[in-house]
Amino acid sequence: MNFDEFHLDSEILSGVKRKGFSEPTPIQHQSIPEALNGHDVLGLAQTGTGKTAAFLLPVIQKIHKDKSRHIKSLVVVPTRELAEQVYQDALDFASGTRVRISAIYGGVSKFHQTRALRQGVDLVIGCPGRLLDHMRDGNLRLDKLDILVLDEADTMCDMGFLPDVSLIIEDITQPHQTLFYSATMPKEIRDLSMQILNNPKTIQVDALAPANTVSHSLYPITPSLKKPLLFSLIKQTPTGKVLVFTRTKYKAKEIASDLKREGHKTAELQGNMSQSQRQHSMNGFRRGRYDILVATDIAAHGIDVTDVTHVINFDMPGTVDDYTHRIGRTGRATNQGEAFTLAVRADAQMVKSVEKLLGESIERRRLPDFDYGSFYPEDQFSQGSPKSKTRSPNPRKASAKGTSSNTATRRKKPADGPRGSAENKGSQNGSNA
Repeated sequence: MNFDEFHLDSEILSGVKRKGFSEPTPIQHQSIPEALNGHDVLGLAQTGTGKTAAFLLPVIQKIHKDKSRHIKSLVVVPTRELAEQVYQDALDFASGTRVRISAIYGGVSKFHQTRALRQGVDLVIGCPGRLLDHMRDGNLRLDKLDILVLDEADTMCDMGFLPDVSLIIEDITQPHQTLFYSATMPKEIRDLSMQILNNPKTIQVDALAPANTVSHSLYPITPSLKKPLLFSLIKQTPTGKVLVFTRTKYKAKEIASDLKREGHKTAELQGNMSQSQRQHSMNGFRRGRYDILVATDIAAHGIDVTDVTHVINFDMPGTVDDYTHRIGRTGRATNQGEAFTLAVRADAQMVKSVEKLLGESIERRRLPDFDYGSFYPEDQFSQGSPKSKTRSPNPRKASAKGTSSNTATRRKKPADGPRGSAENKGSQNGSNA
């Protein structure tokens, strides 16, 4: 099947083709016809499988010929990065139409947002807090809304946004269509979906687990050796773009600074940065100015870059849902990706939970030519089918940076330069958005 078979108007189909999309992903193939037919949709799919295009294309198709001056559709997302990404995708898809689109999120001045809303907007994409601000100011009225979209609803639940989302929904007074998308389905999200969806069509693509285009590896380590191991791992591994996840903002800043001193083109993305700084990091990572982006979990819900070849969990995520979202940044658009996790003894329970999610044991690895001292990685975690515990201590001590004893060099894969903050136009399917 191709996008022509959805019978989208030519103005929208031209935007799809300009982005290089030809064959719909499974979530797009199954949910777009249901949304176009006016049904509520409950879409359950792994992150990176094309959920954004699955809801944007029906929304734009249904509103682009309506000339009335009121907000026709609202897309609610959890983070600024994701709001900006969805906004850019919407601009691309609607480039041949007259649909007026605005992104509404915090961290930037309300002035331009207020002006856009007062001049008239068809499609609003925003985060709950700033949306409520504009609603209270009288700039954002939803009484004539036709289509509501909730994207990454599970993340909004994790971030404590459900009360804000409920307030937004209460302001929608007329009957409307709801498109509800989530990568995971905790009880709170299932309850919310039952409250707001009207006889929905449920679309589930594969299990709610990381995509099968990603391979998973575990590097057992001690806390004191984590940073040297990270640097050696990056130096020895041929990579394209690399995402390194940490649990705290302080650690993200520290690791990014250390990697820069090691000579790597590195940016950071964490909550203490201004919106302009965060956007600078994101754009630089997309366009190839930076090879490595060190981020907290805030980034896991806003990065849609097809050529991320590796995700490295410097810190184990706090939940299996966070693991799914982090790992979903690689192996996108049917590309292959690798996920490395540096795990200390205290992570044992989370390792078991992730393995239960995956349905299999994660391969344990020892990094060649790295000096573990008296620590033996093979002894850190038990595995379903234990392998030989042959101990091969390395007499060399790991340097403070963990790289002096390595002779392998990091080979950078070529990266195409995307246009603006949209995705690479050469992609041959619809999973970028």
